[in-house]
Amino acid sequence: MEVAEVTPSEAPVVAAPADAPAGASAITNVGPADVAPLTEDDGYTLVNVHIPYEGEIPGTDVHIPFDQIEAHLDELPESKDAPVVLYCRSGRMSQIAAETLASLGYTNLLHLDGGMIAWEAANLPLERNASQP
Repeated sequence: MEVAEVTPSEAPVVAAPADAPAGASAITNVGPADVAPLTEDDGYTLVNVHIPYEGEIPGTDVHIPFDQIEAHLDELPESKDAPVVLYCRSGRMSQIAAETLASLGYTNLLHLDGGMIAWEAANLPLERNASQP
């Protein structure tokens, strides 16, 4: 399966709802086909925010619980405009983490819509590592 590379500027930007936190328009929803080529691109930081650990997309750079993302900013790129891809099992936790980061000034957030469930439905592999939290 050939997948076209998608950069944040090419991906669909999701308009922030009226009650969304400041910076929420910095979040771009993307699908598995968009994320797949980014897993091997050092220019993107791939973050699994799902708790409890239920597996990961190959190439994941860091695991940070969605509700502790603000306390682990040191594990993310120093530049707030560096591209960060967030995912969880279904998309709910990663959306919360993305909104938190956007409210902190991060401007280049990609959110895997549907999370690992969508990833597996696209016949893409997940890794399961018992040593993870």
